[in-house]
Amino acid sequence: MVRLAPLFLVVFLTGCPETSRDAAPEVGSKGSPDALGNSLFVLNPGAEVRPMTVVELLDTAWAARPPDYAPRTRHLQSEGLPKHVNRLFLESSPYLLQHAHNPVDWYSWGDEAFAAAKRLDRPVLLSVGYSTCHWCHVMEEESFEDEEIAAFLNANYICIKVDREELPDVDAVYMAAVHEMRGRGGWPMNVFLTPDREPFFGGTYFPPRDGARGNRTGFLTLLGNIQLLWSENRGNVATRARTLTAAVKRRLDPPGRKPHGAVGTKTLASAASFVAKNFDPVHKGMRSRSSKFPSQTPVRFLLREGRRSGSSEALQYASETLTAMASGGLHDQLGGGFHRYSVDARWLVPHFEKMLYDNALLAVSYIEGWQATGDPVFLDVARSTLDYVEREMLTPQGAFYSATDADSANPQGHREEGWFFTWTSSEMESLLSPDDVALARAVWGVGGRPNFEGRFILSLPKPLASHVPALAPDLAGLNRRLDGMKSRLYDARAKRPPPLRDDKVITAWSSLMIEAFARYSQAVGSDHHAEIAARAAEFLLSEMRSDGLLLRSWKDGRPGKAGVLDDYAFLCQAMLDLFEVTGEARWLKEAIVLDDTIASVFEDTDQGGWFLVSKDRSDLLVREKPDRDGAEPSGASVHLLNLLRLHEWTTRPAYAERAHAAIASYAPVLTRAPLALSEMLLAVDWTLDRPDEIVIVVPDGEREDTVQRWSRVLGAPFLPNKVAVVLREEQLSAASALVPWLNGKRPRAGSITAYVCEQGVCELPVGTPEALEAQLAKR
Repeated sequence: MVRLAPLFLVVFLTGCPETSRDAAPEVGSKGSPDALGNSLFVLNPGAEVRPMTVVELLDTAWAARPPDYAPRTRHLQSEGLPKHVNRLFLESSPYLLQHAHNPVDWYSWGDEAFAAAKRLDRPVLLSVGYSTCHWCHVMEEESFEDEEIAAFLNANYICIKVDREELPDVDAVYMAAVHEMRGRGGWPMNVFLTPDREPFFGGTYFPPRDGARGNRTGFLTLLGNIQLLWSENRGNVATRARTLTAAVKRRLDPPGRKPHGAVGTKTLASAASFVAKNFDPVHKGMRSRSSKFPSQTPVRFLLREGRRSGSSEALQYASETLTAMASGGLHDQLGGGFHRYSVDARWLVPHFEKMLYDNALLAVSYIEGWQATGDPVFLDVARSTLDYVEREMLTPQGAFYSATDADSANPQGHREEGWFFTWTSSEMESLLSPDDVALARAVWGVGGRPNFEGRFILSLPKPLASHVPALAPDLAGLNRRLDGMKSRLYDARAKRPPPLRDDKVITAWSSLMIEAFARYSQAVGSDHHAEIAARAAEFLLSEMRSDGLLLRSWKDGRPGKAGVLDDYAFLCQAMLDLFEVTGEARWLKEAIVLDDTIASVFEDTDQGGWFLVSKDRSDLLVREKPDRDGAEPSGASVHLLNLLRLHEWTTRPAYAERAHAAIASYAPVLTRAPLALSEMLLAVDWTLDRPDEIVIVVPDGEREDTVQRWSRVLGAPFLPNKVAVVLREEQLSAASALVPWLNGKRPRAGSITAYVCEQGVCELPVGTPEALEAQLAKR
């Protein structure tokens, strides 16, 4: 870790120096009465007068605003117009638009901001967050909406706002710097840079003034200290920036890897051993004194380890964690879906934001949990999660929104975390009968003292079956009664002011949700879920691809930034899943095309593996080569398994060769800390198995209910290392052109026929679902 020089410690702990606050006149440029350039709009305090080209762009954007546009700021004029506006008003990101009327004169990431910093010889404040980040909202309200702090920033800094979800590459570079300085990171992230984009100081949330929230040094004091350091100790700043930049480059793109031993069963055993030593035997998941994230427990790896090694402990850890997460407040017991993480060790009190990627990844985990254990609760959780997404997160165009906020307005109009999702006893008593209230207290743990700021989070302290027969004669009857209660409470909750929804579409996250819908469709034979997945894929391929290259995001018809590795890898995975569930060869073709782009634009042809950004990016200090999974898997982990699946489908040796080169590239991490790449362990498990090749061929004219029966047989068992597809006879020709081993696979005697093979060697074809079930049971 890079240590702060003593001079920095001295300067940052001194009081805020007197600094010149000379500013441009606080008037706008002349314009039409309904233009932002009109003098009724006050120039951001302390800021330069904007170039007329920027003013004209803002004028045009203001004239085109929606009729119901409501500026998100406390600084309003008597006409209800915003007092301030900045360049973020030209952006499409909901997070950036949240800051468009701050008195801070924000720039978006780009050359314009850094050119201004060089021209004015100022340091840059880079502030990174996302639209559903609670502490981002707090810092905005306390500091970025404060006109005194804004005036100081505008007079002494160039300020850049970044949506980490739009520019994960920028976020990764400067988060690495914060980790080097502080050993940890988070959002909001605030980093101070030179005009050459080199970081020299940074952190996360800063309170506004000295003494706020118990902190000795507030943001305004810190800004003064850094400005003094910039003015009087530039050489120290330059040395610090060079040292920190070098450390970031080593962290994100390390020099040539040293030869390592083979990655194999010992790697997987090491990962399983780590889980066993750190598993929470009481509350499940990985042991923690405070917050718990679903991604911290590698459920999908543990399910595979249980299958591969026969470890009952691995299966137990996975199953108990899935049960605990579904029973806690982390799981929205009324509306379905999951909040981002719990702030306690019991999975009870969540941080209430809901992220699309969490729900996609968890839906797949619960599907696999059901396949591995047969527990119907896991399948119910997966279905209710997808029901929530379909109901609340599906865009009119068929893609998926990104997230919803943790905060919402209470009856007094104040934003309050979790208010939308929680209850008081009186609220429940007004909606439910006395008998139902008694049942709610017993089942959902809402009796006695409230468990969250005077309100109740619904959870399941005990398994539902434990309430039978005391509260209901059987489990089915109990569930029916609870479903009616849930419906009444959900309808009442829906009338509350909802949390803010981030309505941009992110290619990578929508791709993960396509996978979830496709996997559920394959598991239970649901055409409905396959149709949702296919429609979303159509949108991504038509609206989020330009000149053959993917876009990272999209909102209201406005394309966002260039796609990164995750967007390509996750969409490639989704295409493979769609091919398996629909039998349409075009999805496999798209997967091949996406991989071609990954190979030419992102691949490290010297050492194997992949970079996060394309080779033509020149605006970053370093081209990161991700070697960690986080709340989302890395594009590297996902694409490694994509290559293995593509090899199994097409039999092309190049796919397998590139996959093994990638494993060798990541071997140092996999052998030293395998759970740092827990999703990549799924691909390692694949390489140690003999994957199955399964096809069910359906003659033309076959009844749909019969086909679904076969599909359910194929989808029920836990066979993670397989390629499998249900093909109608009319689809065979197109699929066989891409998949050589499909040649010769035909319906026998005009009936549905299943072929179960391994490395080209097939068992006898079977013509009944029961016979297929028997063959799969032996795999």
